[in-house]
Amino acid sequence: MGRNYSNGSIQNCNGLEEKLDEFRCLLGKADGDPLRIVGVGAGAWGSVFAALLQDNYGQYREKVQIRIWRRPGRAVDRTTAEHLFEVINSREDVLRRLIRRCAYLKYVEARLGDRTLYADEILKDGFCLNMINTPLCPLKVVTNLQEAVWDADIVVNGLPSTETREVFEEISHYWKERITVPIIISLAKGIEAALDPVPHIITPTQMINRATGVPMEKILYLGGPNIASEIYNKEYANARICGAEKWRKPLAKFLRQPHFIVWDNSDLVTHEVMGGLKNVYAIGAGMVAALTNESATSKSVYFAHCTSEMIFITHLLAEEPEKLAGPLLADTYVTLLKGRNAWYGQMLAKGELSLDMGDSISGKGMIQGVSAVEAFYELLSQSSLNVLHPEENKPVAPVELCPILKTLYKILISREQSSQAILKALRDENLNDPRERIEIAQTHAFYKPSLLGQP
Repeated sequence: MGRNYSNGSIQNCNGLEEKLDEFRCLLGKADGDPLRIVGVGAGAWGSVFAALLQDNYGQYREKVQIRIWRRPGRAVDRTTAEHLFEVINSREDVLRRLIRRCAYLKYVEARLGDRTLYADEILKDGFCLNMINTPLCPLKVVTNLQEAVWDADIVVNGLPSTETREVFEEISHYWKERITVPIIISLAKGIEAALDPVPHIITPTQMINRATGVPMEKILYLGGPNIASEIYNKEYANARICGAEKWRKPLAKFLRQPHFIVWDNSDLVTHEVMGGLKNVYAIGAGMVAALTNESATSKSVYFAHCTSEMIFITHLLAEEPEKLAGPLLADTYVTLLKGRNAWYGQMLAKGELSLDMGDSISGKGMIQGVSAVEAFYELLSQSSLNVLHPEENKPVAPVELCPILKTLYKILISREQSSQAILKALRDENLNDPRERIEIAQTHAFYKPSLLGQP
């Protein structure tokens, strides 16, 4: 076998126990009281994040306990069960592990259609329903939310942004008696728009703060240009943990692995918003790829337009947008190459998926870009944010300078146009040179601090 999969096995410790002890000390954990880390939500990235921690620290059972919560009752369909069986039999290490744990027979029965498997059940054996092709290490899975979170020291939010508020409102009931509040690391990329009292963006960390009362100092965002399955397979990757210095620096050190470098940054909300923004344009990229038979030229034309719109939008959102250019482009690039939002755009354009199927897709999870299209369009349509149109010399809503975003809204949300409209938008003779849009952004004072809830 070409690659070494650790699957929870004891690796050389290279300072792991010291790192764990250091972090436990920072939290004031007494001997015999394990550091309790809980993942909430078991999508691809949430599951991989828990598995990385389990592989790294799971051997120190007296000192750390890693668990993941997911809802019970989600059945695995027959086709997925058949595919899962193939994956198991193609990996000798996984096959041996399941036989050793007396867990293999249920996969045989599911393959034959004699048994129904459930998502929480297979996750215990290391199979994430959204990422069947990448077996993880076995995980401790809890399906009762109260049991999972009530005494957690670190909670990792692996939920889609669209579910974050609801679940954390429930969690807040279980934390009423707590003396100290946990640290929360949010992996969610996505935003909501709010129009009162002024148009502004609400991010997952802000939703968590409002739902639970946990201070923003203890809520962090972790994101970066990465594909979950590749990170688990030890492809070299990096990410940023953003938030208050007191926790982001020790967490960056605690989470860092030889193949997964974690940097830290103070700019929490802007990085979170950028993570949502690239999903918008990834859907369009998938459509262009499918409609032009993967034409490199068409894709590059689209890339020029979508990056110019993203740069324009970052000038509305950030006082120093130049600092965001690298991380945003890297995250956009990897999402266009292999992300689920680009895949979704492709499937829509090919007619293999329809909008009526919703934005939670079997085997892929939540397509975050759809709700992000609606949120950004709604926000940037507000007349209170008007900017001066360079040619017409009159005030217009910012969305009027973002034709790709407008077109995606008409395809995905109002449904007044088909996927073909994205090509029409690219071929529009009246479309400004993308360079001009960037120049407009750079030469005008567009920054609107109120958009991110700043005074």
